[in-house]
Amino acid sequence: MDDSAFVDHVADQLAALPNVVAVSLGGSRAASTHTATSDWDFAVYYRGSFDPDALRAVGWRGTVFEIGGWGGGVFNGGAWLEIDGRRTDIHYRDADAVAHEFAEARAGRFRIEPLLFHLAGIPSYLVVAELAVNRVLRGDVPRHEYPPRLRETAPPVWRERAELTLTYARNAYVDGAKVTELAGALATSAAMTAHGVLAARGEWVTNEKRLLERAGLRGLDAIMSSLRADPAALTDALDRASELFAAALADALPTNRPSGA
Repeated sequence: MDDSAFVDHVADQLAALPNVVAVSLGGSRAASTHTATSDWDFAVYYRGSFDPDALRAVGWRGTVFEIGGWGGGVFNGGAWLEIDGRRTDIHYRDADAVAHEFAEARAGRFRIEPLLFHLAGIPSYLVVAELAVNRVLRGDVPRHEYPPRLRETAPPVWRERAELTLTYARNAYVDGAKVTELAGALATSAAMTAHGVLAARGEWVTNEKRLLERAGLRGLDAIMSSLRADPAALTDALDRASELFAAALADALPTNRPSGA
């Protein structure tokens, strides 16, 4: 199948599953930033309940996880499949839960959940972000603009977490010249700061793959490459990272942007 036929085939199969009300295409394929080796990301939006056995019955090769199999929370499971020779991920999305998270985000409330492969964890509004940027293929689900209240409340939450992470690293890892632990703290705090930067701009985030680039924090690479087992060098790296993070967030805040920006 060519790409168009593949998308239609998968969308039709998923839309036919019990209780599914919509199917979307996400990730780099939806954003047209993919390469030839990029995988395919689809989401099934269901109401009431979803039975992974119905997905298994389609017969695609791969692993189908149970509801909650990816740690629970808003990112509540999915499947890793090979369909027509293509690496394909299916995400389960409870449509009512997504609506609830949008109501929370509109009120400026959210939580941060741990998720494998994500340095900073994921905000509960991520499932709302997906609908804002993904391509809906079947069914009808609402898309939402970035809530103004969330732009106010999210940046300081992310910034505080980043600052606490750096403070802990300064107190726990510098004197012992623990380069690995300190490098991890820098990477984690950078991802947290990047979430804050994009929240201040009112830009949705669906994963961390291009998070640092989008937030203007790629300069951390040079800081990381300077790390060595010397307390003075580690202190300097922390200081430089703190300055980088503070500047990026300050530039993103509405009060610091030029009129009309």
